[in-house]
Amino acid sequence: MSKILTVGEPMALFVAEKEGPLEDVEHYSRFVAGAEVNFSIGMSRLEHQVTYISQVGLDPFGKYIKKFLEQNKIDTSLVTFESNYGTGMQWKQKVASGDPEVHSARKHSAASHMGVEKLANIKWDEFDHLHLTGIPPALSGSCRNMIYELIKEAKAKGIQISFDTNLRPGLWDSEETMAHVINDLAFQADIVLPGIDEGKLLTGKQNEREIAEFYHAAGVKTVVIKLGAKGAFTSSDGEQFYTEGYPVKKVVDTVGAGDGFAVGVVSGILEGLPIKEAVRRGTIIGALAVMSPGDNDGLPDREKLEVIAKGSVANS
Repeated sequence: MSKILTVGEPMALFVAEKEGPLEDVEHYSRFVAGAEVNFSIGMSRLEHQVTYISQVGLDPFGKYIKKFLEQNKIDTSLVTFESNYGTGMQWKQKVASGDPEVHSARKHSAASHMGVEKLANIKWDEFDHLHLTGIPPALSGSCRNMIYELIKEAKAKGIQISFDTNLRPGLWDSEETMAHVINDLAFQADIVLPGIDEGKLLTGKQNEREIAEFYHAAGVKTVVIKLGAKGAFTSSDGEQFYTEGYPVKKVVDTVGAGDGFAVGVVSGILEGLPIKEAVRRGTIIGALAVMSPGDNDGLPDREKLEVIAKGSVANS
């Protein structure tokens, strides 16, 4: 299996146990949040090896997160503790339908103080894939510089790069800066995974085909655009196609669906599946993610994925 490197901010997540506004909630269940955490756990459950670069506070939540990652068989040798800053935190609403309200406390967090020095101990010969999202470059100027340097070093080593745009407008000074930086980073990736609304915002284009062409014109080989419940549109090596969304029995929590989709697509590509099968796997795992309350507890292991995938083929 592949050896994957990623970087991000893991946060302590508190999910409301009852529906209603967060200010009225008294009891929460604890989880771990973070787009790259979700991706890492999903890839690890599919038996790929993942090394996670991060920085957490030297506090109970930072210690909990590191243990959680290790319990999920993720290499934390590049996760360090910072005594001067705390671990980022999130609170998430419980809802019967639609997207939940999420409140974050991550400004000046330990992770936001990461910089290029975090890359000093990377043993590049151990990796064959780098997965990035648009979140770390939004955290701070030093994080942004780190991501640019990470891409530079990965490309110099010929390592394949996937980039999930994962926009967080509230973390940026302006949408113009966000679009410029995110596109600049995406242009250097081999695989780009925007949502349809993200793609429209980033490119100014009005449909998935135009968005794909925008990234192809900059040299991106594979563009897979998430269309929500409708599925996905893929453009790669001159081939373009739509993939229907996998049916969801009951939406429990929409957060993490895109990360699950990225797990399916990237793992499929790394395992040598035809691109259509990789994207179909993405729609399956994305659907499983929305049927569970935490951001990553619905991500399947290989046995469960194979059972569901065979069933979806039989019913197609």
